[in-house]
Amino acid sequence: MAVKKGKQKAGADTHIALLRGINVGGKNILPMKELVAMFCEAGCGDVQTYIQSGNVVFTAKPALAKRLPGLITKVILDGFDLNIPIVMRTASELEKTACNNPFLKDGADTKPLYVAFLTDRPTKAALAALDPDHSPPDEFAVRGREIYLNYLNGAGKTKLNTQYLDSRLKMTSTIRNWRTVLKLVEMTCGG
Repeated sequence: MAVKKGKQKAGADTHIALLRGINVGGKNILPMKELVAMFCEAGCGDVQTYIQSGNVVFTAKPALAKRLPGLITKVILDGFDLNIPIVMRTASELEKTACNNPFLKDGADTKPLYVAFLTDRPTKAALAALDPDHSPPDEFAVRGREIYLNYLNGAGKTKLNTQYLDSRLKMTSTIRNWRTVLKLVEMTCGG
């Protein structure tokens, strides 16, 4: 985890930026120190990262937070020649995500649980394009801008991946395991 950088500004809310596809399998290398600096230079406060796969918790005023995906994507493209999609959530949205997982049952194994974060709420037509039998016995449940995933055969074997979701829903998604989701919620609460 990177050290917090930047100071919180009055009227700023806590946000989470979820970058897709960095530092995975030795590809799209982007040092977290550089990522923290990008967010600080953009005007964010209390910037910190979690693990090396592009999870950034920070404070920013709403107007800045709205512009950040495009701004940071451009800085990464210009500086690292990487086109990295970014999905944003507020702290309260992330907390709601953690509370609404339909696959959490008493004593449920959380290891196969993941969440796909979408850039937008999918239309009914787009949702109809998702095949519940695309990757048996894996399961999914759509709730707003999140798709809860239960990878019963493991994340490495599933066909319910970002490529499938993006192509069917016609938008960008990024997936995080349940442990990461809970850690990010903890970080947004100052834990």
